[in-house]
Amino acid sequence: MQFMKPWFRNGSFCHTVSRSFLLTLNPNNPFIFSSPIRPLSFFSSSMASTHFSSSSALSLEKQFGEFRTQLEESGTVRDRIRTVVTQIESTTRLMYANILLVHHSRPTPELLEKAKSQIDVLKDKYKQLADILGGCTGQYYRYHGDWKSETQSVVSMLTFMHWLETGTLLEHKEAEEKLGLNGPDEFNLDVEDYLVGVCFMSNELPRYVVNQVTSGDYDCPRKVLKFLTDLHAAFRMLNLRNDFLRKKFDGMKYDLRKVEEVYYDVKIRGLTPNGESIEGVKEQS
Repeated sequence: MQFMKPWFRNGSFCHTVSRSFLLTLNPNNPFIFSSPIRPLSFFSSSMASTHFSSSSALSLEKQFGEFRTQLEESGTVRDRIRTVVTQIESTTRLMYANILLVHHSRPTPELLEKAKSQIDVLKDKYKQLADILGGCTGQYYRYHGDWKSETQSVVSMLTFMHWLETGTLLEHKEAEEKLGLNGPDEFNLDVEDYLVGVCFMSNELPRYVVNQVTSGDYDCPRKVLKFLTDLHAAFRMLNLRNDFLRKKFDGMKYDLRKVEEVYYDVKIRGLTPNGESIEGVKEQS
């Protein structure tokens, strides 16, 4: 009997499996399944997954195709901009070469006229930039970085020349008019570029003061000191962030300090504006 128990257990197990299997058959026809066969559902899910993958691939291909077109168009615009910006940079170097002569002698109308003759050239170049950006409405600041540093150098030259002629600061609107950037469209002179250019201009003044004193112009430090003091006070009205403009403004303090040192040195030595010391004037009288 002990040997018969496993046989009965196996027989019972086979009977249960056979009965559960037959229950899945159609009662009218035991060889036809009454429920869907599992392999069919597996194949249908695989087909759906394949269809989803192919549609996803087509969507990605379409999207990146659009990206490629946009990048190619943007690259073409940037190439055109760089061509004009290179010409602006070349013109600025010519202006700076003429202005450098001012540091070695007193400013003369001839030196300033040579530099001013390039302003019309710059105006034409900025007009070309405006024409290029005309076909990219609303994307001024997307391409602004391509000519930003060159514009700051241009403003520096313009403000320095204006100061040599008038002793005052070239205002933002005046700089826009000189460069033809005062039109109704969005292409104009960015305020931050103007302010950075003014800071660049202040870097030229300490060297100018020293060379002018060497040439005998002892009143120059007083004029430059007053101008830089007023300019520095005006900049302090701005709430500047810790960025490039802030760093350039901090540099203006050192320019002011250098000019102060020259002015105090001239004053302590008792030099008069015409190049003579106060003691020498007293002896002549």
